[in-house]
Amino acid sequence: MDVPSTVTAALADRPVEGAVCLEAGAGVGNTSAGLLAAGADRVYAITNDVEHATVVRERVGRDDPDRIAVIEADLSSVPLADDSVGIITAHGLFNVLDPSVLEPVVAELTRVTAPGCHLVVDDYEPLPDGAAVADLFAVENAATQLAENRPALTFYPAPVLRRLLVGHGWEFERERTLLDPVPWTANHLEAHADVTRSAASELPDDLGERLTAEVERLATEIGGESAGRMYSLALRLPV
Repeated sequence: MDVPSTVTAALADRPVEGAVCLEAGAGVGNTSAGLLAAGADRVYAITNDVEHATVVRERVGRDDPDRIAVIEADLSSVPLADDSVGIITAHGLFNVLDPSVLEPVVAELTRVTAPGCHLVVDDYEPLPDGAAVADLFAVENAATQLAENRPALTFYPAPVLRRLLVGHGWEFERERTLLDPVPWTANHLEAHADVTRSAASELPDDLGERLTAEVERLATEIGGESAGRMYSLALRLPV
């Protein structure tokens, strides 16, 4: 399968070949595919989403069944042994993590890493003032906060994640820009609208209908927008 250019750029300076890797928050498997293409010996793709796990198995696991294991698990309780992983990737993971779970997730990822392990974190800066997509994301967050008591999205500035990781013993190596601006396409906005609809369906009818109508209005009006920055951080655990 094709590997997104952002994944290729983020992995380009990491020693992936022959490594045992963990994709934290597998999504649809883009980074797992990138790790395999770069010569990883073994990839553990972890997600707590059943649908995502199925997609990764079909898109990535079918071609390399002996080199990838798709694991359905919460990242605050990773079913891997201590010191078992040489490279960890978190591509678009942290923005979907509530602030309350950052510490336990980072602690657990650190637990499974071997000395000298490399960590690559790719995520988004907070959107600039005036970005129309910020209004759509605000409606999405309102819906999930009311339905699930958590925001759907939290965009952490790069220095915030860097300080968090350094506090867990990681040594910072580099930061680079992957996208500036970020192209939020109509398909992206529709995916976020779907999250809003799902959360809104759990709310009282009037409130849920109003949130659904608003997110659909915004998705239609915006269509697509390029705004914000996607960054890549690389860190390493001391040997």
